[in-house]
Amino acid sequence: MDGVLNNKKIVVEISWKTIVFSVIFLLGLYFFYLIRDLIFSLFIAFIFRSALLPIVQKVRRLGVPHLIASVLVFFVFLSAFVLFFSFVLPPLVIETSNFIKSIPQYLSVISPDQEYSLNNFNLNSSLNFLPNFTSGFLSVLSSVFSNIFFVIMTLFLSLYFIIQENFIRDILVNFLGEKHIDTVVEVSLKIEKRLASWLWGQLFLMFVIGLLTYIGLSFLNIKYALALAVLAGLLEVVPNVGPVLSLIPAFLIALSNSYLQAVSVVGLYFFIQQFENTLIVPLIMRKAVGLNPIITLLALVIGGRLGGVLGIILSIPVLISLQIILFEFLSRKQD
Repeated sequence: MDGVLNNKKIVVEISWKTIVFSVIFLLGLYFFYLIRDLIFSLFIAFIFRSALLPIVQKVRRLGVPHLIASVLVFFVFLSAFVLFFSFVLPPLVIETSNFIKSIPQYLSVISPDQEYSLNNFNLNSSLNFLPNFTSGFLSVLSSVFSNIFFVIMTLFLSLYFIIQENFIRDILVNFLGEKHIDTVVEVSLKIEKRLASWLWGQLFLMFVIGLLTYIGLSFLNIKYALALAVLAGLLEVVPNVGPVLSLIPAFLIALSNSYLQAVSVVGLYFFIQQFENTLIVPLIMRKAVGLNPIITLLALVIGGRLGGVLGIILSIPVLISLQIILFEFLSRKQD
């Protein structure tokens, strides 16, 4: 009849190939999530290779064989890293321990009416805690051994990647044609160059910020200046958010002494941040990173959800790599 609307059913046909592909894709994502520690280790090793391989190539120009140059550069870099922390670590541990013991004092500055103490445990609560001590201790012990294994595996992979200069081509030679291999190698070289600039720039930035923070806090006579400076340097690896987080404990310590000292600490951190943004970052980091702040923040959140602290640290180099891959894909598609 006229005027009567006939309901039409829209049928969406999904082929069995689409269903199988979707299932395999989801299982693949879940599998990569399960082995994320291995992926993190491989990616960190790739970053170290990117940073050290240019130095190896310079040593080779002096007539040193590639194997000897690779081992020499790797262990010199590792020794310099260990030597630096051997000087910094002992006083850092002492200051950090003293700071933890003084946390209730600094928290009481925020809320004077609330009583904070590290010794607020009675005998009954301690006895109730004992049955869980063994399982907790085993969990911590397992985590320590797991982290040690992760570090050793990452160092071994880093050395292997440096020694095997053409390892990407060697791995893909049985899976891709010569044309595709050349494309992948070319893109990987661009990624290596950016990641090397990011790592060296980041290490330099962390050192400068930590040093300036230590000098400034020592001049203002702030307690635990070394621990706070190391914290400020380490948190520089987290763009935008890190400097704010590093300010909080320094502000609380200064506030426990006087309002003037607290304002001075805020001014110090603000000055260092402006110095970083106007001089260090434009000269060193902007070319290596060059990412939108909103995209960077989203990458940090996603990295934190997927991999915790390590995911946050690696989120920027992962984003840099994805940016290069996407740019190369779009540019080659237009050609």
